[in-house]
Amino acid sequence: MMANKFNSADNRTRRSVSIFIVAGLCCFFYLLGAWQRSGFGKGDSIAVEMTKSGANCNILPNLNFETHHGGEAGIIDDFDSKVKTYKPCHPRYTDYTPCQDQARAMTFPRENMIYRERHCPPQKEKLRCLIPAPNGYVTPFPWPKSRDYVPYANAPYKSLTVEKAIQNWIQYEGNVFRFPGGGTQFPQGADKYIDQLASVIPIENGTVRTALDTGCGVASWGAYLWKRNVLAMSFAPRDSHEAQVQFALERGVPAVIGVLGTIKMPYPSRAFDMAHCSRCLIPWGANGGIYMKEVDRVLTPGGYWVLSGPPISWKTNFKAWQRPKAELQEEQRQIEETAKLLCWEKKSEKGEIAIWQKKTDTDSCRASQENSGATFCTSENPDDVWYKKMEQCITPFNNANRDESSSGNLKPFPERLYAVPPRISSGSVPGVSVESYLKDNREWRKHVSAYKNINKIIDSGRYRNIMDMNAGLGGFAAALHSPKFWVMNVVPTIAKTNSLGVIYERGLIGIYHDWCEAFSTYPRTYDLIHANGVFSLYKDKCDFEDILLEMDRILRPEGAVILRDEVDVLVNVKKMIGGMRWDFKLIDHEDGPLVPQKILVAVKQYWVGNSTSTH
Repeated sequence: MMANKFNSADNRTRRSVSIFIVAGLCCFFYLLGAWQRSGFGKGDSIAVEMTKSGANCNILPNLNFETHHGGEAGIIDDFDSKVKTYKPCHPRYTDYTPCQDQARAMTFPRENMIYRERHCPPQKEKLRCLIPAPNGYVTPFPWPKSRDYVPYANAPYKSLTVEKAIQNWIQYEGNVFRFPGGGTQFPQGADKYIDQLASVIPIENGTVRTALDTGCGVASWGAYLWKRNVLAMSFAPRDSHEAQVQFALERGVPAVIGVLGTIKMPYPSRAFDMAHCSRCLIPWGANGGIYMKEVDRVLTPGGYWVLSGPPISWKTNFKAWQRPKAELQEEQRQIEETAKLLCWEKKSEKGEIAIWQKKTDTDSCRASQENSGATFCTSENPDDVWYKKMEQCITPFNNANRDESSSGNLKPFPERLYAVPPRISSGSVPGVSVESYLKDNREWRKHVSAYKNINKIIDSGRYRNIMDMNAGLGGFAAALHSPKFWVMNVVPTIAKTNSLGVIYERGLIGIYHDWCEAFSTYPRTYDLIHANGVFSLYKDKCDFEDILLEMDRILRPEGAVILRDEVDVLVNVKKMIGGMRWDFKLIDHEDGPLVPQKILVAVKQYWVGNSTSTH
């Protein structure tokens, strides 16, 4: 018996020694790889940083991605005691939107909605603190329950329940808001309304996949299109209808703060299969039809434009609308005239709903437009739109892109998700070939597979609103695709490749943005943020601190972050997030420790405005 005990103890000792030897070899080869891949002079400093952080041998993190509403998990990685600690902002900033700040907006002209456009604070006025969640904040319900119910504590604004009570937008019930699916133009509900549209527009067969909702309210149209496999990008200004975009995102529906004013929409040309306005209050016929011309720019040939509400059916409804007949008649005349100039064919007008289709016969359209004295835009790049003024001209469908995205050339969804996009097959995207596109897809399948091993709940439905801060060709969103969530694919305005048009041709949605500025959304509106190479891209453009604080602003408490970048960049980023109430871990590339690119995963701790600590 005694001999057996000693043998058992001896075996345990040998096993312990073996474990220490393996761990030591892991550390040695990890640091050797960092030195070899980093160039002379960098390897030693990186090795020191990695050793300090305790991230050198822990390949898989021990982060807690589940929600607890209390931030129970502690910091996984040790960090330098000199790390700057970011304090909470004052509770009055709970719903702060830096580039759509109400006070700043009122200093700009009101004509043409200029004051509702993006007006970002100068560098010296940027907040250097963490935006707090409101007291009682909870994780939103999973989809599809979130479509119909939003916790009151997350967006405690009852004004719409009063203003829109008759129109059935939103109801307050106990500690939740309920969204019955009604709307100004949806007296029988959004489903019945969409059925009416589907009698004219092929919504069910996958040819209509991407949609634009201008002036979206609480985005019930987009919310109910989702189950028909149509993905709507909705926008509305931050105005008197308090928190409408915030409600949309709390429901789990894609939306941004935006307005049709004087600046082009941040979307590429020929992006949407359908555009929609339901009493959106946009003066479509005014200013020479400039807003319809901007919709025409982003509408695919063969795409549809839906207008419901005034002035459609003005002869019947002018009294109910309390507007003069002559005014409504002139408004509709201007719309019809502009639609004809744009070569849109009216397919239906029934009740208060009118539907036009953009023609695909570009030759006959061009001839009729020239005969009408139309002015064509001369810009060589109709996708160059960031802070560019709208133009009083028609975006031509040139010979160079004749074979590109029209409804007839795109495969129905979901086939188009992995089909070669027309912009790539035609060679219209510099530096991107069919082969490189296919390779990119393979790479992102591998990356996403690694993410799922790190974060086991990434595709469980726990994350509904997902953002890719540097989307490239949309490979991340495509590899992750699921009916449980959607991805906002952001193409930075300084990206080497302008790929947003490709993303839309895949049946995904996205937006142009400059990450030196705040994103057009409310705080706490994204559940998961992915950033591939973002910090390397902006290394010489703006402060990492500003980008990280913006990420924190738009990320929900207990939301997750995945950063993929060069190791030296992530070491610097890691120092900053040490003071941001994030739990985090630095992890090797899925191909091993010798690859200089690493992955940083993080979870934002739960805390609210009156918290004295993170617990």
